[in-house]
Amino acid sequence: MDVSIIIQMLIAAIGAIMFYSFIGFIPGTDETSVLVPVTLALVLAGVAPIVVLTFFIAAIVTLNLTNAIPTALVGLPGGVMSTPMMEHSLYLKSKGRAAETIKKMAAGSAVGTIIAIPVSLAIATAITPYAETLRQYGSLLFVFGAVLLALLGSNRLLSLISIIPMALLFQGLLSLYRTQEVIPKDGNISVSFFLGITIGPLLVSILGLLNKRSRDRLPRYAPTTVEISRRDLSGQSLAPGRILTRDEMGRTGLASLITTPLFFLSPVGLTFLIGEASAGRSGDRLKHANRAVSSMNGVAHAAYLSGVIIPLLAVGIPLSPVAIGPAQALFNAPPVFSLDHNLHQLLSTGQFITAVVVGALLALVLTYVIAVRYSYQITYFVMRYIPHEAVLGLFIGFILLLAYLDAGVANIFGVLLVGVACGTLNKLGVSYGVQFMTLYAAPWIVQNLL
Repeated sequence: MDVSIIIQMLIAAIGAIMFYSFIGFIPGTDETSVLVPVTLALVLAGVAPIVVLTFFIAAIVTLNLTNAIPTALVGLPGGVMSTPMMEHSLYLKSKGRAAETIKKMAAGSAVGTIIAIPVSLAIATAITPYAETLRQYGSLLFVFGAVLLALLGSNRLLSLISIIPMALLFQGLLSLYRTQEVIPKDGNISVSFFLGITIGPLLVSILGLLNKRSRDRLPRYAPTTVEISRRDLSGQSLAPGRILTRDEMGRTGLASLITTPLFFLSPVGLTFLIGEASAGRSGDRLKHANRAVSSMNGVAHAAYLSGVIIPLLAVGIPLSPVAIGPAQALFNAPPVFSLDHNLHQLLSTGQFITAVVVGALLALVLTYVIAVRYSYQITYFVMRYIPHEAVLGLFIGFILLLAYLDAGVANIFGVLLVGVACGTLNKLGVSYGVQFMTLYAAPWIVQNLL
């Protein structure tokens, strides 16, 4: 491998770690909305495929860990993946154990990552001979995935009912663009629609402020005082055995191992279900909470890594919520990547493994140091000087720019339409996973069911 490529990989990984460390400390940021635009920008800028993969792996390992830290320190979820940890983290914080919680989160992340990578590579290798069959029936897998995630969601009936209307919306807009020659007859802009789904809930909330009656009905709160504990935030060995008890390590390892083959299911759902189950029952709530936060971090990392590695290495099409969501730009980013020409075809197995290992190991080591030694300083800086709204506004602007580059002014309004429709459904209980799966199942649904 060329030395310049190795240097680029290292720079990309370190850049991802530094950038997403700060992003991860901002409460309320969504993993998909902050990962996709940046990854897509790198792909469209012509960055080498192996460098892009290194960046993305480092980013998800960093973001999944740092997203959980605001929960432990200030009681606010950093992102969607940290939501299942809220109850346990708040309890541990009330007992003055925020610093210990951060260390257990870091150790759980290490266990989940170390287990997920080799197991994911083994599974990908095992199913590679069936790749052509999976590609042939990929659309059916998307339909099955949409239905399955709908049944696993909080509002099952609405989720099932919404699949066909959403498919009509996606395909109807695409057909309109082609008819009006906004895009070529064989053109596709699914990435823009995907980004519209991502900003949907936020867009609906912002547009709701334009309604004076709704705005006047919003609750008013006094300024919130946030206390950040810096006690016991000194460095400690990364060795999980020195942070987790033998029982916690065993439960976290088993939970991560069980999670990895379930890459096609929702990471948030897996984090809650398997993480909670692995914590078991205990009369000692403190012991139960410690088990839960370590196991949930292990499961979160295993779900994300397997959701990227297995579909990308084995098949080359997005067959998991992670692949369809945050990792979308690795599979389909016209005109650079398509479902028939992406990292699956461009990287050898050796290059793929190298990118994954370099990105994951650098992120684990550096993020641990950042999380444990500097979490107080970073949290204070973010909470004091970086408005949450400014970050979200930046990403919304970035998404609208990408929509314009995809198909001009018409597509900006198309993305707004997708955002409003899907954001409203999201607030009613139709999850991101159902919407993303429906986006890719839409061609098959419209062609075969209507």
